[in-house]
Amino acid sequence: AFVIQSFLDELAAETGQDPLRLRLDILGEERELEYSGHGVPTFNPGPVIRLLKYVAKRIGYGKTRPAGTGVGLAGHFTFGGYAAHAFEVTVDERGELSIDRIVAAIDCGFAVHPNGVDAQLQGGTIDGLSTALGLEITVKDGRVQQSNFDDYPLARIAMVPSLFETHILNYDDVPTGVGEIGIPSAAPALTNAIFNATGKRIRNLPIGDQLKA
Repeated sequence: AFVIQSFLDELAAETGQDPLRLRLDILGEERELEYSGHGVPTFNPGPVIRLLKYVAKRIGYGKTRPAGTGVGLAGHFTFGGYAAHAFEVTVDERGELSIDRIVAAIDCGFAVHPNGVDAQLQGGTIDGLSTALGLEITVKDGRVQQSNFDDYPLARIAMVPSLFETHILNYDDVPTGVGEIGIPSAAPALTNAIFNATGKRIRNLPIGDQLKA
């Protein structure tokens, strides 16, 4: 998801297109497509389209924002479920990143336990945020250098904005996957927002101190 959703934004920038519009044009019409991966036997772009439009509307996509502030989007499909994220960020002149707002939405067919799905989406988003910001495994002399959470820093409360909303959009009566779907589109939505705020493209994770370089 990070590679594909980042590359779509790069294509949009290079060709002078709106990143959301490009995604919608590529996804096309709602239809069942054969899918040989995990989860279910078909993929339908319809839920991704609806989710992208939904998070874009919720975050105010396209409105004028101050210099140093940007919005990024990303969507993904895995284990039969669909999700999309929208991030709004600010990066100051010193390269300090502030995540101002997160909007996340999921379509898991039918949410049997909505509170559980909501919690999973929140947790997955924060997990994706952790991965994007600072989680890195390095090896030296054949040994992993990280040993515990003091040098493998998960996101703390202060990193997560108070403006963090999650939404469940049920478009079917058949439950599908929820477990991992909250994670994949978080990182590319964040880095796409960073590009729109700064013009700096993040191609490697974690972000670490790349914004200060």
